[in-house]
Amino acid sequence: MNATLSPNAKRSTCFGTLAAVLTTAMLCSQNVQAQLRVDISGVGATQYPIAVADFQNTPAAQPIAEIIRADLNRTGQFQLVNATGANLNSDSVIDAEAWRNRGADYLAYGSVNQTGGQYNITYRLVDVVNNVEMDGIAFAGNEQELRRLSHRIADRIYEKITGVRGVFSTRIAYVLQTGDNYELQIADADGQNPQVMLRSKSSIISPAWSPDGSQIAYVSFETEKPVVYVQTLATGKREPVANFKGNNSAPSWAPSGNQLAVVLSRDGISQIYTINSDGSGLRRVMRSPLIDTEPAYTPDGGSLVFTSDRGGNPQIYQVGLNGGDARRITFNGSYNISPEVSPDGNSLVYVTRRNGAYRIALQNMQTGSEQLLTTGPDDLSPSFAPNGMQVLYSSVQGGRSVLAVTSVDGRVRQTLSSLNGQVREPTWGPFTN
Repeated sequence: MNATLSPNAKRSTCFGTLAAVLTTAMLCSQNVQAQLRVDISGVGATQYPIAVADFQNTPAAQPIAEIIRADLNRTGQFQLVNATGANLNSDSVIDAEAWRNRGADYLAYGSVNQTGGQYNITYRLVDVVNNVEMDGIAFAGNEQELRRLSHRIADRIYEKITGVRGVFSTRIAYVLQTGDNYELQIADADGQNPQVMLRSKSSIISPAWSPDGSQIAYVSFETEKPVVYVQTLATGKREPVANFKGNNSAPSWAPSGNQLAVVLSRDGISQIYTINSDGSGLRRVMRSPLIDTEPAYTPDGGSLVFTSDRGGNPQIYQVGLNGGDARRITFNGSYNISPEVSPDGNSLVYVTRRNGAYRIALQNMQTGSEQLLTTGPDDLSPSFAPNGMQVLYSSVQGGRSVLAVTSVDGRVRQTLSSLNGQVREPTWGPFTN
């Protein structure tokens, strides 16, 4: 196999086989500096006019309404109506006509009450067109939890208005490289509040969330070979689950959370296996004369999608967990890698190379119709939001390495340029509450 298979092939120091490419993608990107910023472009097919009034008695360090507005604004599905001077609390009587005259269809507002170190947030959502309260709930937490609670309120607003569960209180994971240092970081879905889960002088790749969000599997090169680890977030405890002869890579969790698919070269060529999350029960899924890699479970847990060069060029295939013949499922373009199936099982997202640019594509699993969601030139590692409405990916934009998000219709894109260094292999965490 030749170097043209690599997303980084144009960088002369990153040439290699498909197996090497898919475990070292983006390691040779230019080091860049970025400041905290969220850039949003485009609007959704439908926009909901909403006013979010400042919550009475909000601590200055945790601007609840500001966080909610930012969450809603990033989706491109909401038109934010100016609520300056509203002076509302959770017990206020709402003048629906006045808010309609401002251009709002919906109004969110509330109060914060402090007792010692505890904060109680009471929030309301009103449909001012029909003058009906749509939602009202109270949350409690300390000051450090107010940002998380603000995201939860935004989730409720999003779901009440759109009918789709919000993802603002979910988390993302990604690898950040700064010089010779590697960090596995976890952050809020908006890129804020990053926390380091693992720091190493050796490469860290392929992070994958467990279905319940309590663990992350990843590959570390700290022993001078790739080994698959599973780490528990609450305790930091980690265990090697795949440390066989040769390369151990590309972990993917089964929907049950009890099993992972991994790629091993223990028998010479990279092939797909399943293994229990405690490292027992290793089983080879199928036998192929060429490289099979990047497995990802379908939501029903019954099959895997994966990348293979068995047809001459990297394409995406699907195979039942019990083995059998794999069938090719991508036919648009000569180079398609990094597959993931949407939570509802209806769509496939992947990286495709078109005219020398690496772009994110979305394909209907039933019809095979394809839509290119991004323009490139270096868009890699797509990951669905748990509600299936957005796709997270890494990108190089204006010479900067960034996290980026696109809506699944390609209309709205956001760039989270909040990191210093090279960011790669982002993965969106599951719903956890």
